[in-house]
Amino acid sequence: MKRYEKKSDDSSVTVLSFDTSTAAFTAAIVRDGILIDSIISFTERNHSVRILSEIKELLSRNGLQGTDLDAVAVGQGPGSYTGVRIAVTAAKTLAWAWSKPLIGVSSLEALAYGAWQGLQEANEDMAQDRDTWIIPLMDARRGQVYTSRFTTDHCGKWEAVDGDGIRLIVDWAKRIEEEATLESQVAAIWFVGETAPHQATIELAEQSGARLRIMACDMNAAAVGQLAELRFRRGERDDIHTFVPNYTQITEAEAKLLAASRGE
Repeated sequence: MKRYEKKSDDSSVTVLSFDTSTAAFTAAIVRDGILIDSIISFTERNHSVRILSEIKELLSRNGLQGTDLDAVAVGQGPGSYTGVRIAVTAAKTLAWAWSKPLIGVSSLEALAYGAWQGLQEANEDMAQDRDTWIIPLMDARRGQVYTSRFTTDHCGKWEAVDGDGIRLIVDWAKRIEEEATLESQVAAIWFVGETAPHQATIELAEQSGARLRIMACDMNAAAVGQLAELRFRRGERDDIHTFVPNYTQITEAEAKLLAASRGE
């Protein structure tokens, strides 16, 4: 097994990151937390066909080769089953071929982190003494969403509150609203990502003074790279051989097979 040393905080780090957990294929080169270049395309059915050629083009136009990177980062899911498999397989292949560390990042966390950066760039006010909740959403059909919850503040704090999971949006929005009414430290709540199919449900859940806000946004591979760099600098790595997608639940086909085996 390859062993990698912890990178010092003052050393430069260049990360290739990508994600195909949604309808978008997005890839980026991030160096020391700064986006160098990125691409995004909405060709969900062609992720497997275009992913390697798009990555090659991204590296080439920035004068980079795989050997110039410090790590390969990938959105591990949840999200589209096929999409997540494509990205994870590509990341494992490239990391192995280039002898580079592999770092997985929650696709939901990357979606939330990228949205938070967008809110900051849009000069959305952050309360000086209270937190903001960022709730990423990926549509999982039938009234369900892949989601989690993160808390942040104007000082740059970033913490996970709930783990990745698949939840009914009606119950989830209601729970978030109820907990916000009991938590005086919450100034605002942002539902971000694939919000359009669930906007009415979110708006119906709003009862407290902490307004439930909505921002539709796409996955951003820069956020994948930035989160991966934080892990990289802490000396964290994923094993190429055992690394697998995070689906958060078994597929519908697997569920049917399991039910059949139980005689249900």
